[in-house]
Parts: sequence; C-alpha cells; structure tokens
Amino acid sequence: MNMPRKPRFAELAERVAPEGTDPWVLHWEARQAAAAGQDVIVLSVGDPDLDTPAAVIDTAVERMRGGDTHYTETAGRPALRAAIAARHTARTGQSVTAENVIVLGGTQNGLFVASLCLAGPGDEVIALDPMYATYPATIKASGAKLVPVATPAERDFHTDLAAVEAAISPRTRAIFVATPNNPSGVVLTEEEVDGLAAIARRHGLWLVSDEVYAGIADGGRVPSLGARLPDQTLTVASLSKTHAMTGWRTGWIVGPVDFISRAHDLAQCMLYGLPGFVQEAALTALAMADECEGKVREYCRQRREVLYAGLQGIRGIRACWPQAGMFMLIDIRATGLGGEEFVHRLYRAEGVSLLDGAPFGAAAQGFVRACFATDEAVLVEATHRIRRFCETLP
Repeated sequence: MNMPRKPRFAELAERVAPEGTDPWVLHWEARQAAAAGQDVIVLSVGDPDLDTPAAVIDTAVERMRGGDTHYTETAGRPALRAAIAARHTARTGQSVTAENVIVLGGTQNGLFVASLCLAGPGDEVIALDPMYATYPATIKASGAKLVPVATPAERDFHTDLAAVEAAISPRTRAIFVATPNNPSGVVLTEEEVDGLAAIARRHGLWLVSDEVYAGIADGGRVPSLGARLPDQTLTVASLSKTHAMTGWRTGWIVGPVDFISRAHDLAQCMLYGLPGFVQEAALTALAMADECEGKVREYCRQRREVLYAGLQGIRGIRACWPQAGMFMLIDIRATGLGGEEFVHRLYRAEGVSLLDGAPFGAAAQGFVRACFATDEAVLVEATHRIRRFCETLP
C-alpha cells in the first residue's frame, strides 16, 4: 500500500525563519503582561509613546464615512506621491517627482520590495552590521546571500569603507544601509555617504538607504545617498516614527523611474494599493511634517538624555550615545552575560523588557537595545531596576 505523501513547504519558508531564538518572543510576552496589568516596563520596540495627530485621525474617519474604502492605484494616489516627492526633495536636495515614488505598506514592505526587485538566487547583498533585525530574512527572501560588513563598536559603529569594498564580489547586487541606524543610532557622515556612493558607482551597485528615522535626526535631515547617486539609489521611509503612525503602515520608496515601474509590477501581485482613507490621512500628515517631526525630535532628545544619565555608573554596563533615532545600545560585556541571558534574567527579576543585540548582527553581540521613546518617569524607573539587577551580578 502506498503511504500518502505530506505536502512540502517552499524553500522561502525556511529562508525567512529567524536564526536562533526569535528576538520578539520576550517583547510580546512583556506586552501581554503589561496589557494584563502586571508591573512591567517595555523598552523593546520602537513604537513612540505618542498619539497619532488628531487631524490625521479626523481625515481618515471623514474619508471612511464618505465611502473612500474601495480600490486605489497600486503605486499610490498621484497627490500623495507628489507630496512625498516634494518632502523628499526638501529634505535631501534630490530633485524628484511623483513618478519617482511608490507608496507601500511601511518601510518594512519597502525593504522587501527592494530586495525582491534587486537580487535573486546566486546574488549577494551587502548590509552594514549591526542592522535592523528583519534585514537578514528580508534579503534572504529574494534568494540572495546576505554579506554583513561590520561597523564595530571600536569605530563607534561607523562605516569601514575599505571593508565594504573588500566584501564586493562579481555576484554583489546591492548595499543596504540605514541612516540613522537601528539599533546604534549612528548617522552616516558626509564622508561615509560620499564613499559609499563612489563604491556603488565604481562597481555598478544599487544602494538601498533606509531613512525611516531621518526626520528625527538633527535638523530633520541626514546626508543623502539619493542626492549623490540618484540613478542607483532607493530611499525607503515612512510616517511611522515621525508621526507616531506605526500601525498605519504607510511608507514609500523614492527611486529611479525604471525601478518604480518594476516595483509597481511586484506590488500589483502583493499589496494592490493602500486604502484610500489611509492615503488621504497620509496627505494630512505630510502637510504637518515640520510640526510633527520637530515634536518627535524634541521628545526623543529629552528622553535620550534621561536614559543615558540614568545608566551612568551602573556596574558592568556602558551606555552608547546615539546620534538620532529612538534606541540606545548598552554594552553589557563586562557583566559576563550574553545578551540573550541578560535580557531574560533582567525581565524575570525586574520586569524590564529589552532586546538582545545579537539578532541585529555580530557587531552588536554583547550589547542590548533599549527604546527610549516613552514617558520620562518610566525611563527613570527602568534605570533604577536595571541598576538593582546589575548589583546582583557577581
């Protein structure tokens, strides 16, 4: 008798699975505990403790009640694409139009679309390490091999351009960077951006610049790769962090027209356009961008100082000052614990949820990541608990 055969999963399902322990398990445990009223402090995710601006919500509700709940253009409504283009030009100095923009489901969706459109099986993609924890799966989903290039703590997590160039092979298709970086908070310097653009030009590579935190950097801008190498650069961003709109999933890619055309074809079979009421709310948000970004910048600046000051003098750890963003890396190597053990023991002992640095790359091993986009009193209490925990370590 022939035994029935079990169906198989595609290789893709294995490629996107997390390596080792899923870093988000502890975070969601902490979130559920907090929702149940337990005494926990959640500093493990970049979701600002701010409300979406009321005008943005009002626009969405008005448009929903008005029937704006049907299909929309796959690449985004022309007015929204034009507003994104204008904001990008003002921020970076790169002259673009609506034709250079595709609207997608957040920065994460933008990175995924870029990965699938730029690389495939047998190709290689370089990413600066440490990198956001979803980058490995996002890049591997295309079938390409991820080639991390360390930006080590000894260089204050800044780029070694010679190491980037040394990592290039005939199979390299793209270089992924984030500025400001998550988790380190580093902003690429003018020299680093010039160097990366020159490398990409010499070797005919794409640059994918994740600038979701750019509006929170000093002055609301960072040195722009797109302005230096517009025909080979994709700039990915969203409203998530600058407007406290993480759950709205409103992001975009700005890039060459020929890339946008291919991204449109992919989005057509993946996303098929964002809801109209969300796009209209995004237009309202962009009209308030200076006000919203300024508010979040000041919010993060104050809380960065509170967390950094509170972590000073704690035995066995050292806080790393972030230039921008919502996160701070904490060097815990002197405690003798690995990052995973540290975050689990801290949570069990004191109810403070942080993220292990290891899932962000080899350069972040021995570090943990804390998000400071929350109430100042909560941050102060968190530092007291971390101090108390560290004092129990041998």
